[in-house]
Amino acid sequence: MNKTELIAKVAEVAGLSKVDAKKAVDAAVEAVKGALKAGEKVQVPGIVTFSVEKRAERKGINPATKKAITIPAKKVVKAKVGSELAAAVK
Repeated sequence: MNKTELIAKVAEVAGLSKVDAKKAVDAAVEAVKGALKAGEKVQVPGIVTFSVEKRAERKGINPATKKAITIPAKKVVKAKVGSELAAAVK
């Protein structure tokens, strides 16, 4: 399912127009992005938990040249699937 299909499904299930469903989906995505940028954890119980994880600087190897490189520290988004969502695909 892509974003367009998600918007259509939200519109159908919630009885909204596609324009209103798009606004709702976009607002939810922006809310999650804003919370993650602020370093907050986002939890939708039973569905998913998003958090920001800091990865330390580390050593690696450039596969093309086989030379050692330093991979810089960075922040990444981590998602943990909730029990309801996991049970839905069994």
